Amino acid sequence: MLDVILKRFETPDETRVFPRGRFALIRIGSMTIGHAAYEPGWCWSVDVGAALGQTSCQVEHTGLVLSGSCTAAMDTGVVHIMKAGDLFYIAPGHDSWVVGNEPYISLHFEGAEAYAQEK
Repeated sequence: MLDVILKRFETPDETRVFPRGRFALIRIGSMTIGHAAYEPGWCWSVDVGAALGQTSCQVEHTGLVLSGSCTAAMDTGVVHIMKAGDLFYIAPGHDSWVVGNEPYISLHFEGAEAYAQEK
């Protein structure tokens, strides 16, 4: 039995790469944790959803913004801006894009396994 497992996002278990971004995954214990890194100009519906044939992300997310700013643009028309230090929950049915000229970095504690994957 292992007492401690140490992993780092520099050597993830899996990396999903798409235009202007990447999503690294670490599987540890019973969790899959994601590390999102998006460049300025990144937009989910253009850079991820288009390749999946989707216009709206249907993954539920819970996470923490480490740096930069990004939107959570709900299908209802409500747009929220998330910035460094924000813990977030985003329900299915949203788009997202980087705000400003700084890269956006976040950790995802829920929804990482299903993110940017074909159903």
